[in-house]
Amino acid sequence: MKIVALLAAATLFGWASLACAQSANPHAGHAPASPGAAQAANEAGDQARTAFEAANTRMHRDMAIAYSGNPDLDFARSMIPHHQGALDMARIELQHGKDPALRKLAQEVVAAQEKEIAFLRGWLKKHAP
Repeated sequence: MKIVALLAAATLFGWASLACAQSANPHAGHAPASPGAAQAANEAGDQARTAFEAANTRMHRDMAIAYSGNPDLDFARSMIPHHQGALDMARIELQHGKDPALRKLAQEVVAAQEKEIAFLRGWLKKHAP
């Protein structure tokens, strides 16, 4: 009879300890995020990183113009790929980013850079040899 009483007491003590441990740790008993969710987040981050790297490489390659010695022409010709790089990065933010303030800024960058690229291309049509 004493053994049964001891086992019952141990069981009750075990349940009480578990309840105390769970109340001390608000995350106790919660399963971690599924590995699939973590993997998807990592893949999205990798896709964004790859896109940013490609945009940066393309922008710097395209900015390496043959300088004419005419500061106006050289400015217009090099600023187009510079602004295109900003457009590309803003579009990556819109595709992958989550922060509302950065997404809003990215939308503003797209609108502004598209206008500036159009202006520069128009200027070059009128002034470039």
